[in-house]
Amino acid sequence: MPQTNPQKLSTKMRRGEIFAVQCPSREILKHVTSRWGVLILVALMEGTHRFSDLRRKVGEVSEKMLAQTLQQLEQDGFVKRVSHPVVPPHVEYSLTPLGAGVGKQVEALTDWIETNLPKIMKAQQH
Repeated sequence: MPQTNPQKLSTKMRRGEIFAVQCPSREILKHVTSRWGVLILVALMEGTHRFSDLRRKVGEVSEKMLAQTLQQLEQDGFVKRVSHPVVPPHVEYSLTPLGAGVGKQVEALTDWIETNLPKIMKAQQH
């Protein structure tokens, strides 16, 4: 007997298998939703930033973690790194079109959290 609502293979392929341990989408999700990934993406939604500007804006992130997170997001195609050949080095980071797309999603999540923060904090007290 045929299924009433079978999921097409093409739909599965587009969506990814986020629950499958070996699915690459899990690694990308980890990069985007990491502690620093979220904050970097939201910061870059405002426009291009230099490394030191991002470090100040994000706050409490070490140079090492900021560099690693930016590299991951760059490898995923979300962040564009431009190095200007001057002394001292001048490096700028901005979102790619793909990065702007994921940035909108992350920004929506952070907006939701900020909007619902009083309710969340009240729930935490109970």
